Amino acid sequence: MTTRRDFLKKSALSMGGLVIGHSILGNVMHANGVPPIQYICKRPSLDARKFKSQVVNETIVSIKNRIKDPKLAWMFENCFPNTIDTTVEHKIINGRPDTFVLTGDIHAMWLRDSSAQVFPYIALANREKSLQNMLAGVINRQTQCILIDPYANAFNASATGSEWESDHTVMKKELHERKWEIDSLCYPIRLAYNYWKQTKDTSVFNSDWVKAMDKVYLTFVEQQRKENFGPYKFTRNTDRQGDTLLNFGWGSPVNPVGMIVSSFRPSDDATLFGFLIPSNLFAVKSLRQLSEIMISVKNDTQFAHKCNILADEVEHAVNKYGVFEHPKYGKIYAFEVDGFGSRVFMDDANVPSLLALPFLECVSINDPIYQNTRKLVLSKDNPYFFKGKIAEGIGGPHIGFNYIWPMSLIMRAQTSTNNDEIRYCIRTLRDTDADTGFMHEAFHVDDSKNFTRSWFAWVNTLFGELIMKLVENGKGDILNSL
Repeated sequence: MTTRRDFLKKSALSMGGLVIGHSILGNVMHANGVPPIQYICKRPSLDARKFKSQVVNETIVSIKNRIKDPKLAWMFENCFPNTIDTTVEHKIINGRPDTFVLTGDIHAMWLRDSSAQVFPYIALANREKSLQNMLAGVINRQTQCILIDPYANAFNASATGSEWESDHTVMKKELHERKWEIDSLCYPIRLAYNYWKQTKDTSVFNSDWVKAMDKVYLTFVEQQRKENFGPYKFTRNTDRQGDTLLNFGWGSPVNPVGMIVSSFRPSDDATLFGFLIPSNLFAVKSLRQLSEIMISVKNDTQFAHKCNILADEVEHAVNKYGVFEHPKYGKIYAFEVDGFGSRVFMDDANVPSLLALPFLECVSINDPIYQNTRKLVLSKDNPYFFKGKIAEGIGGPHIGFNYIWPMSLIMRAQTSTNNDEIRYCIRTLRDTDADTGFMHEAFHVDDSKNFTRSWFAWVNTLFGELIMKLVENGKGDILNSL
């Protein structure tokens, strides 16, 4: 069976044999006298690219020209276009754009990953109609996915079935996996909202999209579990605790205090306690974005009001039941709670995470509760914060002890106002790629060549997004003083 955790790659070759590109960016002599590395572009050859964008190519050249570090420039050139180069399957179906986006080394589309993978291209959409159509196609495809099953996290390109058909839940042939995760419904709203704000294109908000948003709202309400457990349950025949739910598929008990149950985390691992705080705060943000769309585009004030009421209820519950006085850090957000008083203090690298809350605009970066929480999750008091010979950072139970996720280093940089901290993150990301030129899912704290997933488009995109943001926000000096 093929799962995300099965792709442990210890060789230096990344991207599973994709065609090597064309340009040498520069050479760097290693301190130990090893011959210099030639930084040759690792993008697929032009005719092998899934989707071609002139404006993305122009952006790469522009950003590269402002990065003095040849390896960092090389990594940006490889990573930023990785999604459109290798994962996008774009076509027109019934006169509308349709874009299926692979997660990378698994031929399936996660609602979360696909949204994040194409998100940085939104800023370029007004400069190229074909790129805008590709983005609209992602939104259209996600709409259809939600209509198929709002409880699923990952989908096939067509009704082919998957290796997870034996899961004890309602599996349809269109589903790759059916793990209920709040963020799977939040990310498509984030993508559609920001696409609309940038392009002013409302064609994606058709009747199917409205029906899908009805399902989003209904699913959130069902998983508040005020009346009953709701329709979703899940178990899997597995030796991994994090791949199945206890209590015959219903998960840990919760007190229905107003938050939304997320049976699984963004890592696709089962939650310990059903109320996952980062995902609930993401839902609050998404519901308010949805409300704005419904008012401005659809003139549906009734549905918008329902979204705002639900957002207020969830936010109130998070503040009442998800914030605790920590003996060392003061008021902080718990990672997960059950509404009965139980909580877990930790963070996981996958986004949404506690660390990434300002990145998703769920809280202010200066919020004192967030800052207290940030101190905890970036310390040994977070059981999934690891420190070794080559790096320190957050991992998670999905891969296990002593594996740092580059995603957490990217989020640390994205949520920092300290240039030295940002510099550390960039330097560490540059130096832990195992000389592949790409990001990975996770690497060992003592050996970057011991990594998982050689082709993980989500984190490649996040890395490219970070570098572009730093350059365009006038912080290129950080990149040039590592």
